[in-house]
Amino acid sequence: MNQKIARRLKIKATIRTKVSGTAERPRLTVFRSNSQIYAQVIDDVKGITLASASSLAIKDTMTKTDKAKEVGKQIANAAKNAGVECVVFDRNGYLYHGRVKALADAAREAGLQF
Repeated sequence: MNQKIARRLKIKATIRTKVSGTAERPRLTVFRSNSQIYAQVIDDVKGITLASASSLAIKDTMTKTDKAKEVGKQIANAAKNAGVECVVFDRNGYLYHGRVKALADAAREAGLQF
C-alpha cells in the first residue's frame, strides 16, 4: 500500500471514531474514485443504507466536479424521499476540497442539513 492510501485510511479511521450515524441523524459518506463519485446515507445503529447516489449514470461530457454537484443533488433528493432531513457528513478521509466540497455544497443547496 502506498503512502497516500495509508494516510487516507488513517484519517478515515480517526473520523469514524468521532462520526456515527443514528436513525435521527444518519451519516452521509462519500467515496471518490479516479473517474466516479458515490454517496450513501447510512444508519450505523441498524447497519442499513437509507439512500444512495452515484455518477455512473451521468453522461461523460460533464466534468468530474459537475458530476459531483449532480450526485449531491441526487443524494439530497433520495434522502428526503427516505424521510431524512439532517445528516452528519463523513468525508471518508478525503480533503474537504474539489469534488467532495462540490458534492457537499450541492446537497446543502438541495435542502439537506449538516
